[in-house]
Amino acid sequence: MANEAKPCPCHIGDKMEYGGLGEEVEIEHIKAYVVNPSLVSEKAVIVIQDIYGWKLPNTRYIADLLASNGYIAICPDFFVGKEPWDPNQDWSTFQEWLKDRKATHINKEVDAVLRYLKEQRGAKRIAVVGFCWGGVATHHLALQYPEIKAGVSVYGIIRDTDDRYQLKSPTLFIFGEKDDVIPLDQVTVLEKKLQEKCPVDFQVKIFPGQTHGFVHRKREDINPNDKPFIEEARIDMLNWLNKYI
Repeated sequence: MANEAKPCPCHIGDKMEYGGLGEEVEIEHIKAYVVNPSLVSEKAVIVIQDIYGWKLPNTRYIADLLASNGYIAICPDFFVGKEPWDPNQDWSTFQEWLKDRKATHINKEVDAVLRYLKEQRGAKRIAVVGFCWGGVATHHLALQYPEIKAGVSVYGIIRDTDDRYQLKSPTLFIFGEKDDVIPLDQVTVLEKKLQEKCPVDFQVKIFPGQTHGFVHRKREDINPNDKPFIEEARIDMLNWLNKYI
């Protein structure tokens, strides 16, 4: 989730009725949703789920959006077959549920996905985009994997490691001003420390009036007041990827 300390509010957003344009595949020990662009591409983006799992229509919509912009897009099951969070569950059990689904414990799965993209899909330049839980994972990968050329962490940050500002990949961080899970003072500290310590390019952007989940858990057609911000954030995501991969 967003900071692995409070329950994720993504479930208050819109769950899209969306089927997806890609296919499900087996990659070593995990499953993944993959969608190809219309033209052959050597660029790929790993899309990392929120706590509601790799099958969430909203996340597959983002993967399809990336593919429509020329990227091989892949959304793996980083829970490795374990059940995603059900919003009807008792939130008091959330921390117990999270224990074996840590966003910073995904290296084995990432390694498998990287091999697949290179060997089976011909990818030569790879980026990562993640939402909420996946935003934490994206921050983690930006610290661990210099071969990942860019990252977009959408309302997710690591807060408890000393080296969390030593990014190895250029990373865009997107936040909502009204996010109850990631207060603005945390965002301010992140930006200040990155300015002091980060050796690669980064950007921290706050969207006015927006709540947690706005980029992938709200729909432009039924959230007219939020539509400009939803669209701007998605354009920012694409521009960052285009710049670095």
